[in-house]
Amino acid sequence: MREELEDLQVRFTHQELAIEVLNQAVVRQDQLIVEMRRELARLQEIVRELRPSPLDGDPAHEPPPPHY
Repeated sequence: MREELEDLQVRFTHQELAIEVLNQAVVRQDQLIVEMRRELARLQEIVRELRPSPLDGDPAHEPPPPHY
């Protein structure tokens, strides 16, 4: 019985360590996702500024279509 208890304690310790390592990986990935979302929002704003939607603006400011 004592040997089985020691085996369970060893397994439990290894599982705790594995859970901690996995938790740290999840925390790092969450931080990376937050940073990537911020960067994506910033890039989307830059693209909107460079290419405004033709539906949003005044048609008088739209460049004339190319003539063939």
